[in-house]
Amino acid sequence: MSEDPRGAEPGGVDAHRRGAPARVPTAVVTVSDTRTVETDTGGALVAELLAAAGHPVASRAIVRDEPAEIRRGLEAALAAPDVRAVILTGGTGVAPRDVTPETVEPLLDRVIPGFGELFRALSYAEIGSAALLSRALAGLRAGRVVFVLPGSRGALRLALEKLILPELGHLAGEALKTR
Repeated sequence: MSEDPRGAEPGGVDAHRRGAPARVPTAVVTVSDTRTVETDTGGALVAELLAAAGHPVASRAIVRDEPAEIRRGLEAALAAPDVRAVILTGGTGVAPRDVTPETVEPLLDRVIPGFGELFRALSYAEIGSAALLSRALAGLRAGRVVFVLPGSRGALRLALEKLILPELGHLAGEALKTR
């Protein structure tokens, strides 16, 4: 019998998904010097898409585009005992004020390189070579999944619909495993 490359074999990706949590409480942190809760349409979209997929939005916050503020925002989100994932939006470009990736990456226990690679490939299909300006990334911190995404609504919708929502439960379940 040959293995199904899509993971249908016993113990494959389908089995992992079946055992994954269906609800992943997620904190949303928007990195911006100009947004308020009322004008944060990107964070609102993330919250809307999470809720529609059955994932509770544990909290929403806005932090300034400063390394210390970003660290505090991430740490505060991770301090909530029920939070299993954190999505940070904004500050992922190449402008000097865009410091979210280099602030968050050293705080991660492990990086998930495929996330950024796939996000840029999907972005390229939509926006062309401008996709290379994105420094989106994902990783694990203390048994939780952390995503760093651009702030544009188009990029957020793409990341959530094509990558995050289909795998959030699976990632959250795998992040808790000890062996």
